[in-house]
Amino acid sequence: MTDQTFSYDLKGQVISITAPRDDLWPGFDLMLGTLRVDDAEPGFRVNIVETAELDEDPAGKLAFDGDVPVDGYCRMIDAGDVFHLIFPGQQTVAVHDREGWAEIRVHPDSKIKWTLAMMVIDSALDAGGQHMLHTAGLTLPGTDALVLIHAPSGTGKSTTSLALASRGYGLCSDDVMILGAVPQGVAAWGMPRKVKIHRNTASMLPFVAPLLRDKWDAEGEQAVSLERLAEVIRVEDVRIRPIAALLNLARSADGENRLLPLARTDAMVALATDNVRTGMTGLMPLQKRRMATIATLVKTVPTFTLEVGRTPADAASLIQAALPADAIPGKV
Repeated sequence: MTDQTFSYDLKGQVISITAPRDDLWPGFDLMLGTLRVDDAEPGFRVNIVETAELDEDPAGKLAFDGDVPVDGYCRMIDAGDVFHLIFPGQQTVAVHDREGWAEIRVHPDSKIKWTLAMMVIDSALDAGGQHMLHTAGLTLPGTDALVLIHAPSGTGKSTTSLALASRGYGLCSDDVMILGAVPQGVAAWGMPRKVKIHRNTASMLPFVAPLLRDKWDAEGEQAVSLERLAEVIRVEDVRIRPIAALLNLARSADGENRLLPLARTDAMVALATDNVRTGMTGLMPLQKRRMATIATLVKTVPTFTLEVGRTPADAASLIQAALPADAIPGKV
């Protein structure tokens, strides 16, 4: 059987995936399918091998030993130039950061786990000087500039993003933005994946109702493609854009919307707490570089707390009022 190779352009960093058959990488295609390219020289290579022979005890320091959300028990081994993620009896990955490649070994009875796929994508981005952050990103009306909205899962990031999009903001992503350094500081682009809409979001934002089916998953959510969302809101193309502000999302205690200045140190702590992982060996090199990107971001853009109340769409005018037109990069 001849191996198949597909490549994806991560906005300047091309990642190639090689495997015996394409159903071994559904997680990669789910995240990156719209970014596929042909005949591009990869900066990071991933080789997937289907085998019952898994190296589950590589040399190195134990960095993590426990359960991860959704995927269950795993171990992480820090071997200096190589980092290993091991799901015993199922699959392993060895990431060679400095050399720009990774090898995934997957048992024939196992499918590649989400955690493993995300680690490989994260490593490929890092090798190209970019970092994945758990934030939403929306363009301000009449500009090409972004506001980033950060909040832990379950705080209302997707609901707020869709509500703002109903007031003329453009949706880049409701959950994952990719940041990289530019001469002016940091710029970003959105990972083009489906948006999960919760029942509560649907009840607050009736305009999404035509996009939904009657069937909800165990978490009370439905995944809606960006193509369908573009029928009711503006969905931006995948392009690197300047950042105008960082908003830390919070729930309003009295149901009113407020936009309050947030100290840069507090903004950095909030963003790092949700995005930078500390293992048993301390901060690994990739995490240190992610921290540096976060530090640059909060130094170069205004930072606010956005308290969202009963009508999150009304927060749109608060954000625009706080950002003078002459201070917004990319103003049309």
